[in-house]
Amino acid sequence: MTERIRARDGQTLALHSTGNGPGIVVVHGGGVTIDVYRRLTAALADRFTVHLYNRRGRADAPPRSEPYTVEQEIDDLAAVLEHTGATRVVGHSAGGFIALEGARHLPIDRLALYDAAISVDGCMPSAWLEPARAAARAGDIARGLAITTAGINPQMAAARLPLAVRVAIIRAFLRTPIGRMMGDLLPMTLDETALILAHDGPATRWAGVSAEVLLACGADGPPYYVDMNEALARALPRARALTIPRSGHDAINRAHPRIVDPLVDFFAAPVTPDPAGRS
Repeated sequence: MTERIRARDGQTLALHSTGNGPGIVVVHGGGVTIDVYRRLTAALADRFTVHLYNRRGRADAPPRSEPYTVEQEIDDLAAVLEHTGATRVVGHSAGGFIALEGARHLPIDRLALYDAAISVDGCMPSAWLEPARAAARAGDIARGLAITTAGINPQMAAARLPLAVRVAIIRAFLRTPIGRMMGDLLPMTLDETALILAHDGPATRWAGVSAEVLLACGADGPPYYVDMNEALARALPRARALTIPRSGHDAINRAHPRIVDPLVDFFAAPVTPDPAGRS
């Protein structure tokens, strides 16, 4: 089912909902639309009602406001939560950053993050960002995406290939549907990365989040997520870290049971009261 709902700035958001049971809102990552989360939706829909919306500048969403801020992302998430009554949220990659920032202010009871792009004490690599933005500004999307892919995935063997080889690989990738989408969205993805890095800080920055939080990451993904999740788990009052074996950054899109089962267990369990009495 697709509904049109009113955002706080008067724009219209398209809300796509599937399934039965308690609501879960998915905040998608950068460089993609909600289309890549269809497998995840299908895997959760027999237990939950899954709500997806495209973030600004993508597909059926309105354009971003300028200057781009995290507040506009949080306002849209707030509108979706208010309309659906959902208190459970999944955030992936840049969507994880938005969801965690939103959880500081919004009525979220349970928050599951997978490879959330949150910069804790400079843990996220950043030297690649300006060269990638320069390439994108010059219209060389293949070079920009090649620099970005290697910059955020230093664990991959391909990241150690010469840049010219990586660019050639990306040119072929850009001819695929997912490649075209990521190429088209690259400038926005780079803006999101700059925003995330601008909010770098100690893990205690998010210590006021009262939701129960599952901080998941893939063992085959970027290694900095493991350290980041462990730091956040120590700082957040009701959080735990989980590293999922044989899983990369896009594993949540593939919706293998080793990803889905922990999400189902987490969201199906009764919410425990916050011992500090926060709401």
